[in-house]
Amino acid sequence: MAEKRGRFGILVGGGPAPGINSTIAAAAIEAFNSGCQVYGIEDGFEYLVQGRTDMVRELRLDELTRIHSTGGSILGTARANPTKPEDMARTLAALHTLGIDYLVTIGGDDTAYAASQIAKAGHGTPRVAHVPKTIDNDLPIPAGNSTFGFQTARHVGTEMVMTMMEDSRTTNRWFVVVVMGRKAGHLALGIGKAAGATLTIIPEEFPGERITIDDVAAVIDASIIKRRTQGRTYGLAVVAEGIGEKLDPEELAKLAGAQIAYDPYGHISLADLPLGALIKQRLQQRYIDRGDKVGVVEVTLGYELRCAPPIPFDIDYTRTLGYGAVRYLLGEHSDPRVRDAGFICLEAGHLQVQSFDDLIDPVTGKIRVRLVDMESDHYRVSRDYMIRLEAEDLEDSDKLARLADAASMSSAEFRNAFGRITSAGARPSANSRARVAASH
Repeated sequence: MAEKRGRFGILVGGGPAPGINSTIAAAAIEAFNSGCQVYGIEDGFEYLVQGRTDMVRELRLDELTRIHSTGGSILGTARANPTKPEDMARTLAALHTLGIDYLVTIGGDDTAYAASQIAKAGHGTPRVAHVPKTIDNDLPIPAGNSTFGFQTARHVGTEMVMTMMEDSRTTNRWFVVVVMGRKAGHLALGIGKAAGATLTIIPEEFPGERITIDDVAAVIDASIIKRRTQGRTYGLAVVAEGIGEKLDPEELAKLAGAQIAYDPYGHISLADLPLGALIKQRLQQRYIDRGDKVGVVEVTLGYELRCAPPIPFDIDYTRTLGYGAVRYLLGEHSDPRVRDAGFICLEAGHLQVQSFDDLIDPVTGKIRVRLVDMESDHYRVSRDYMIRLEAEDLEDSDKLARLADAASMSSAEFRNAFGRITSAGARPSANSRARVAASH
């Protein structure tokens, strides 16, 4: 082993994602091979913001060589926010006491923002490399690439949704499945599309700042009615959790019967929001109001996905990213924007280092969120194979009459009740026969 070149610290922030341990192992092994010491920092910034240095341990090669295929995080994780001035001072003091020359942070947009602020406040001591991690797939990495953990979460989630689709057919009921994704609908759309769910609803469909629970329930209601005209009284709707951030907090608090909680970065704590239950209640009330009924089961997917063992894609991907973080930190860089801190990503098989300055949203001052591109073929294909109410359904008098009859309404009443929801989402390009054939 070469002469020691410094001391690395590795920490994980935010929610778990498949591939964390593979990233830790790859970074640590490359640091060992470069003659460095490696320390694992427990539970993200949780103890550093208190100025504590006791929740840190030196990592050994023998404990890392076989963890790449395991889920979870051997270092734990937390959402503690070190960006307040007093917390930042304690965090930097703790890192200096520990002698950390290089810091590898693994996390999503909040952890990335925290990493950028540590590099700025510390003036390059320590140097910081951030490895983007989230099952939400919403970080601004090069186009066409997913964040690590997303592919495994989609794979596991798709299998679970396909099982629930069979349950819905067998029991002749509807399922409403809420899927994690704080702001963007990538995971919900990926699972719904791969599983062939009846429909998927994502926040990007609604351009306005605020929507209501009834807006979401109405979209599902219309799909239930349309399915009835096709002789099917079952189905499954995937709903992105990020819908919750578009709902009025006052309405949420009233419906949930409790104050809405927020996390250390100021986001609504969506994990504590019973979104599926609220949608189910409103959906069933719509049927009660019409003198009808519908069987609905609500399920939330998220915790089942985050600590799953990574599939080979994510193992392969994270081994490269972890390696890349160390090579970047130990290298010399002429670009002053990435001299002290960088965002590690992969593009066309080549490691790239992005400047944090390029990732900051000038409006929010935080890391930009990558939303689903509603004009992409990826979305259009997914949207086209859903069973949803379309403007063309209201323009065809025969279709409209069948839909109205299935809802126990007149054609005029149906148009007035559901006409507003046909604008949600991108306009599909294929014909109705394709959509009917694709439903389960």
